[in-house]
Amino acid sequence: MNLLNYITWNVDPEIFSIGPLSIRWYGLLFALGFIIGQRILTKIYVAEGRTEGDVDVITIYMIIGTVVGARLGHTLFYSPEYYLSNPVEILKIWEGGLASHGATIGILFALWLFSRKQKFDYMWVLDRIVIVVALGGALIRLGNLMNSEIIGHQTTVPWAFMFERLGENPTVPRHPTQLYESLSVFMLFVLLYWLWNKYRSALPKGLLFGIFVTALFTFRFFVEFLKEDQVAKEATMALNIGQILSIPLILIGLFILFKVWQNPHPALPGGKPKERSKV
Repeated sequence: MNLLNYITWNVDPEIFSIGPLSIRWYGLLFALGFIIGQRILTKIYVAEGRTEGDVDVITIYMIIGTVVGARLGHTLFYSPEYYLSNPVEILKIWEGGLASHGATIGILFALWLFSRKQKFDYMWVLDRIVIVVALGGALIRLGNLMNSEIIGHQTTVPWAFMFERLGENPTVPRHPTQLYESLSVFMLFVLLYWLWNKYRSALPKGLLFGIFVTALFTFRFFVEFLKEDQVAKEATMALNIGQILSIPLILIGLFILFKVWQNPHPALPGGKPKERSKV
């Protein structure tokens, strides 16, 4: 293999630090997902007759659901023996360990609570939220790249990355699986936003959510074949944990799309009456 056929990656995960305070790329990109997502969701909600206040409330639910779900997902799906024996370690989010499948479950539960409390149509909420979740997912995978984590198998493709911060020598360029996922989810964001922007009043109930779940986790299932194992026990498994967790979500997405095909009618947002603007 020509050793020049790779990209050297040696980005410092830390942007800067002031005393004990450290600002890292992952945290910045994670936060940007919520900040930009809130602005986009506000545009969506206002265009469909809802209020900015609704977005403020749903953002709180989303943050809690994402962080709690992602952390519990990592601890229960990947290392349950360790964390159940050391429950205090579950709280140490700053040490890393967030799982996207857990975040998905946490978000679905948090939005169910939001919809029930605020009297929104649950599927209407899901159809709109997946637009910004896709953008957030793309930014988070870029954060993984900045951390030189979730790396791929060795490869000879000319766009391979050699992750110097992992201490590996130039003979082990790897698939930049973080970029594969980030780009694919960003394209999914563009598709979902375009569909909403062009057909918002006629979108069948569940269509955007069904497309998102099916496409996201189908791609996740296949890209896992290019990744290194996340935990040692995956070495003896026919499918890794990420693939096993993706299968039921793919089936849910396909079921939703089947229901859309059977009953292609748009959903109304519901919710409390729109408040009058205060001067």
